[in-house]
Amino acid sequence: MIHITSASTKELKEVQNLAHHTWPDTFGDILSPEQIEYMLNWMYSLETLEKQQKNGHIFLLAKEKDECLGFAGIEPNQTPGQTKIHKIYILPTAQGKGIGKKLIQAIKEIALANNQSSLLLNVNKYNKGAISFYEYLGFVNIKEEVIDIGNGYVMDDYVFEMKL
Repeated sequence: MIHITSASTKELKEVQNLAHHTWPDTFGDILSPEQIEYMLNWMYSLETLEKQQKNGHIFLLAKEKDECLGFAGIEPNQTPGQTKIHKIYILPTAQGKGIGKKLIQAIKEIALANNQSSLLLNVNKYNKGAISFYEYLGFVNIKEEVIDIGNGYVMDDYVFEMKL
């Protein structure tokens, strides 16, 4: 049975490990290996994750028994009244078990407890599987965004919203 827990600071290493195991499969056909490595080092260093947690980000772990199968990173009130989903990834071997739905449900509960009116997330324009998943859950594409992340790389995304 899958259960969702908030990650302690010690468990941020699990978040980092999951990112390193999911990104090559998720983005291998979309981004260059160099960009994947750059982004993983930039976004998933323990120092970065700890700083985010101290600044109000909440990391959720999806576990089956003691095995971590996926995670999400969220920021309530990044924009007033909205919870931003910064990260949500499931191990390729664990996809199709309803873990993504359980993470989104837990995020909705946190957002509602914080009087939020919607969830926001960015998704790579070429990540068709993720786009289909978010649309299936009721997210709506509200705009496009190109974000310069340095080193000659950009994130070419859609912004999706789910009203609560």
